[in-house]
Amino acid sequence: MSAIKKIFSSRPDKDGIFFIRMHRMLGFKPKNLIHYEKAFTHRSLGLKKEDGNPFNYERLEFLGDAMLGAVIAAYLFDKVRGGNEGYLTKMRSKVVSRKHLNELGRDLNLLRYVRAGIPKENFGANIHGNLFEALIGAIYLDRGYVYCRKFIFKCVIEPYVDIEKLEGRIISYKSVLIEWCQKEKKTFKFETYEDTGQDSIKHFGVRLYIDEKIVAKARATAKKKAEEIASKRAFYAFQRQIQEK
Repeated sequence: MSAIKKIFSSRPDKDGIFFIRMHRMLGFKPKNLIHYEKAFTHRSLGLKKEDGNPFNYERLEFLGDAMLGAVIAAYLFDKVRGGNEGYLTKMRSKVVSRKHLNELGRDLNLLRYVRAGIPKENFGANIHGNLFEALIGAIYLDRGYVYCRKFIFKCVIEPYVDIEKLEGRIISYKSVLIEWCQKEKKTFKFETYEDTGQDSIKHFGVRLYIDEKIVAKARATAKKKAEEIASKRAFYAFQRQIQEK
């Protein structure tokens, strides 16, 4: 018996519990469960197919990302007839932002299905969105575009895509702030430094300068995240001036 078969024959749901759970979540019956098993297999298990290729969700994640983007793009193209290319691209980015995908993955509680060789608390922050994309990829391989589109409409478009709200949603405070500074000919600079403090995990501190003055500070486990937090704080400090322009 192959390593993959051994792993999944050891599931406590030999009676079809995994199939039933997938059926309930998807709203239709899966035809080939192996696609969904793969969608919830973490690379840390080190599983490989008989041909030597890895058996984990990473390639499905790539496929799901493409399918999600295509369905959302087609919906916006049809829904917003007057939107130009730049507008439609920006709106699609808001729908498929990493933050939003992580929220979708959490809402579906996809983490409960994952098989991994490491504790789940060691997963990165984006595991929820990655699993959501992998699930969409699995649906496409299992049932094709029509079912993939139905699932995206049910889980993404119908409950979350509101054009008016999306127009006001900011996906990158850093981009908004930099654009405003450039228009107003203001200088800006992010000063980043390691800030471990008493934490066991390394943190980065950020000071955001505008016109040589510190306007916001933040700290996080990643530089980009700390810069985004600082930018958000600065945005609200200058919100009136920014939104007037």
